[in-house]
Amino acid sequence: MHFRSFLLGSLIVCLTLCTDRLTAQGCVAIRSFTACNPNAFSNGNVLGRGWMLSTNYRYFESYKHFSGTEENEARQEQHTSVFNWTNQVNLGLTYNLNKQEGFTVVLPYTYNTRSSLYEHGGKARYQTRSAGIGDMRLTYNRWLWHPDSVSTGNLQVGVGLKLPTGDFNAKDFFYNEGTDTVPNTATNPWGQYQPVDQSIQLGDGGLGFTLELQGYVKLVGPVYGYMNAFYLFNPMATNGTITYRSRANEQIMSVSDQYMARAGLSFNVSKKAGFNVFCGGRIEGIPVEDLIGESNGFRRPGYVVLVEPGLDWMHGRHDVNFSLPFAVVRNRTQSVTDKENTALSTTGAVVHGDAAFADHVFNLSWSIRLGSGH
Repeated sequence: MHFRSFLLGSLIVCLTLCTDRLTAQGCVAIRSFTACNPNAFSNGNVLGRGWMLSTNYRYFESYKHFSGTEENEARQEQHTSVFNWTNQVNLGLTYNLNKQEGFTVVLPYTYNTRSSLYEHGGKARYQTRSAGIGDMRLTYNRWLWHPDSVSTGNLQVGVGLKLPTGDFNAKDFFYNEGTDTVPNTATNPWGQYQPVDQSIQLGDGGLGFTLELQGYVKLVGPVYGYMNAFYLFNPMATNGTITYRSRANEQIMSVSDQYMARAGLSFNVSKKAGFNVFCGGRIEGIPVEDLIGESNGFRRPGYVVLVEPGLDWMHGRHDVNFSLPFAVVRNRTQSVTDKENTALSTTGAVVHGDAAFADHVFNLSWSIRLGSGH
């Protein structure tokens, strides 16, 4: 098969699998997933043996609630929306064995703030927070074709482990909660100390493994096609963290798979200056059911489809990438427990939880080749 046809076919298959099977940011607990390299496409892995340092910053604010694809606008009108503010910093270190293969370690740090009414007895709006390292990932990356043998594009494959290094039972104080809680008094000023919501937990507690793709192909003149894809397999069913939810099948947090895929076109504005502009599509989310293992416990499955414009600058040992994806489709899908509770309903009511989503995501990445490489 011709290389270009193979790469374009891989891109289409990747997006098809993600949109067909998988189900985003906000109340849907997506955690950090810097891919083989966080940038749209990078020259970092084709420079031979040596080290490369990568950093990625990601920020979003979620507050618009959806059940399915329908927005629950009444939540904002009634001032009952849940707000999540998430700041993620990923630090990645890659060691290239040669131009074709290498290893990457990624360690995330996250600071989350969550504002809600219902988690504090519905009497007043308060905030809970979590901060710390997340789940570390170790990945082996390999270009399918040696970079010296191709000039029109390449495809990189990564396989790795996701380690449960992040706190999956992070706690904070909840006002007006608990049988012995009397907040705002001298004896008990804070409230009940309990696990924060799943969406702002720092880790998921599971030992997982990942599959990653990154590729680019030259199309016409200065126009390139690019793609990234990531899937996290989490075989563990639940992690033992209590949710304080009333339904029996939602009292423990689920350990869910997650995914991301993006593809688009990049235009080389100036080869000398190293400037590129790009725009494409992006999908990320949490599936209703895991591909491996059981899908017990509480989770908010869903996905978001975004349009992703951005800028990329490559110069010497540096590669800087900025994008601002904005949501065009948000879907909080019906979870396994939603379906179970619908079947148990004596009134025929359809149970379909909601989730808050962001309008846009701020992404900024920087990678630098260490040592004498250019």
